[in-house]
Amino acid sequence: MEIDRTICVGSIPGVEGPYGYYPSLGAGIAFCVLFGISMLLHAFTSARYRTWWQLIFAIGALGEVIGWAGRTWSSECPYQTTPFLIQICTLILAPAFFTAGIYVILGRLIVTFGRHVSPLSPNAYLYIFCTADIVSLVVQAVGGGMASFAYQQTPPRDTETGTHIMVAGILFQLAAIIVFSFLFARVIVKALKSRGEVLRQREIQYIIAATTFSVVVIVTRSIYRTIELLQGWEGYLITTERFFLALDGAMMVLAVAAFNIARPGWAEAGKSDRSSC
Repeated sequence: MEIDRTICVGSIPGVEGPYGYYPSLGAGIAFCVLFGISMLLHAFTSARYRTWWQLIFAIGALGEVIGWAGRTWSSECPYQTTPFLIQICTLILAPAFFTAGIYVILGRLIVTFGRHVSPLSPNAYLYIFCTADIVSLVVQAVGGGMASFAYQQTPPRDTETGTHIMVAGILFQLAAIIVFSFLFARVIVKALKSRGEVLRQREIQYIIAATTFSVVVIVTRSIYRTIELLQGWEGYLITTERFFLALDGAMMVLAVAAFNIARPGWAEAGKSDRSSC
C-alpha cells in the first residue's frame, strides 16, 4: 500500500512505518518533560551562578526535547517523513553538547588542580575532542541522510552504504570519548598524588563522580547505537522501541541530569585556595 509520507496519516494495521514500530506517545511526552526540566535547571543555574558555559548542557537538553517531540509527533503520524528526520538529526546531535560540557569540566578541574596534573592544556581538551565530535557528527549526518533517504524510497533502496558510514561516525566518537576517559583518569590520579587536599572538598568529589557517571552512560549509549546500526535498519534492536527508550533516551537523561545534581561550576571549587597550597 502506497502512503503519502508528506502528510499525517494514522497507523494502519499491517503497514509498517520507518521505525518498524509505532512510537510510544507516553514515552515521547515523558522524555520531553524530563529533558525539559533538566534544560530549565541548567539555564537557571547558569544565570544564577554566572557559569555561562553550563548552557552547553541546556542546549543539548533542548536538542533532546526537539528529538523526542519529533517522536511524539510520529506516534500520531507514524508514516510522515518530517518528524522521523527531525528525531534522527537531533538525537544524534544532542549528546555532542553533553560531551562538550564534560570536556570543559575537565579543563576547569585542571585549572583547579594545577597545570602539572595534565599532559594537555585545559583548552586543548576542548579543541581536540570537540573537533573529534564535529567530525563524527558530520560523518553520522551524511550516513544517516543517505540511509534514511534510501529507506524512504518506494520501494526502499539499499541502506547498507549509509548505515556503514553512520557506524563509522559513531565508532569514531566512541573512540574519542574512550581516549578522553583515560586522560580524565590520569588527571585525577595525578591530582590525588600531588594535591589530594583539593579532592577532599565535597564539591570536587561530586563533580568528579558526576563526570565519571556521565561518561559511562554516554559510552553505554554509543555501544548500543553501534550494535543497533550494525544490525541494519530492519534489525531487532532498531525495530524494538524498548531498547531505544532504555539505552538511548534513559542514558541521555542520566548523563545530563547528573550535572543538575552536581553543578558544573563546582569544578572550580578549589581554585580560590590554589595560591596557598
